[in-house]
Amino acid sequence: MRIETTKAIITGGASGLGEATARHFREGGAEVTLLDRDVARGEAVAAEIGAHFAETDVTDEASVAAAIASAKANMGGLTCAINCAGIATGEKTLGRDGPHSLAAFQRTIDINLVGTFNVARLAAAEMAQNTPEPDGARGVIINTASIAAFDGQKGQAAYAASKGGIVGLSLPMARDLAREGIRVMAIAPGIFMTPMLAGLPQEVQDQLAASVTNPARLGDPSEYGRLAGFIVECGYLNGEVIRIDGALRMQ
Repeated sequence: MRIETTKAIITGGASGLGEATARHFREGGAEVTLLDRDVARGEAVAAEIGAHFAETDVTDEASVAAAIASAKANMGGLTCAINCAGIATGEKTLGRDGPHSLAAFQRTIDINLVGTFNVARLAAAEMAQNTPEPDGARGVIINTASIAAFDGQKGQAAYAASKGGIVGLSLPMARDLAREGIRVMAIAPGIFMTPMLAGLPQEVQDQLAASVTNPARLGDPSEYGRLAGFIVECGYLNGEVIRIDGALRMQ
């Protein structure tokens, strides 16, 4: 697989890691469709970079199926699915106001884990229909985990559990889809300058950057995008989770 011949859907493509990945793929010549709930931002980014957009709720089967059908029609096929859609929840298992909200925990799992699986399974069904490359490849799925899957902090029970699920999906899903020639990978980002972090005071951003081993800075979303592009083109990467975190190990 090559970037210039890739036809990709990217969830969470209207901002953050998803937007940066979409920009990188388009610069490399790939066809891209952004899947996001933010219609205004999604359409604006798509128009700017020459991509397509489909309003999508990743937790809804019909919504994802319609988005994939639209993407396939617009791009003439589907060879790559990158799952960047997600939310971050901060709440302790037992806080001053009582136990962790069950609804908040469920919502985090539904969007980050169930939503990722929903998109991956439906995208795989479409990729399985592709004519295989000479090496048998029909497509690749890239899911977004987090270093929180390994080094979860206080207040990250829901988030870490959802991202730990992404890690756990990687190998069995890769094995499930081997016959179809579809690879499955996961990227576990550290602390990246996403819209959520960009809203924090500069002092807080500096403190977070200083905690990174080397280089002592926040990750640039474009670095995630470049790694995703490398995964697409490196056909021997499969069933693995790659940390991209400047050697940060959270205490």
